[in-house]
Amino acid sequence: MVSWIISRIVVLVFGTLYPAYSSYKAVKSKDVKEYVKWMMYWIIFALFTSVEAFTDMFLCWLPFYYELKIAFVVWLLSPYTKGSSVLYRKFVHPTLSSKEKDIDDYICQAKDKSYDTLVHYGRKGLNVAATAAVMAATKGQGVLTDRLRSFSMQDLAAYESDTASSAQTTRAEAAAQHRARTMMRSKSESYTKDLEEQEKRAKGARGASNSPQLELAKRKAPEPPLRVSRPLTRSRSAVCSNTEAM
Repeated sequence: MVSWIISRIVVLVFGTLYPAYSSYKAVKSKDVKEYVKWMMYWIIFALFTSVEAFTDMFLCWLPFYYELKIAFVVWLLSPYTKGSSVLYRKFVHPTLSSKEKDIDDYICQAKDKSYDTLVHYGRKGLNVAATAAVMAATKGQGVLTDRLRSFSMQDLAAYESDTASSAQTTRAEAAAQHRARTMMRSKSESYTKDLEEQEKRAKGARGASNSPQLELAKRKAPEPPLRVSRPLTRSRSAVCSNTEAM
């Protein structure tokens, strides 16, 4: 794990960032030798990256695999070994020069095929989009027709019958409420009438008790004799007689 991290850091820093900055310096200075040198390096590094994608999957179990990768990148960059220029001049340039015409034909065919496939799939995509739009439009039209059919004469008659039944029910409820109110009013009126009759009877009884005949009878009736309480006092004669006897 540690060797993999170190190899990735070395490849990123020394195999990508440093050559990129050196290429920038070569382009800025317009030095043809440096420009050709770094162009050869980038060709070799592109091939190395392509091969690395497969070797990391199948050869990573080999001992010192990541160390060999680090050594290979350093060998490509070293100004003493000039590994990138050596590989390019001995292997890459002769191979590409011999196969250049076939590669160009293959690239042209791939461009044409890619253009044809792009047009073909673009047309298919447009057809699919058009059919989807038509299907959506037809579904929307079907929904609209169903909505319009829902307002046919039968539906309107059913709606009218429903409204009539609802009106009848409301009328029946209103009649029942009116009856209840009239019953409550009749009960309250009968109750008030009973109270008035009771008040009249009480007033009549009071008037009979206050009639003049009763007052005359009360006046003619003899009054009871009054009891006079005499004080227990001795007469003067008795007191005198008692004093003389003594």
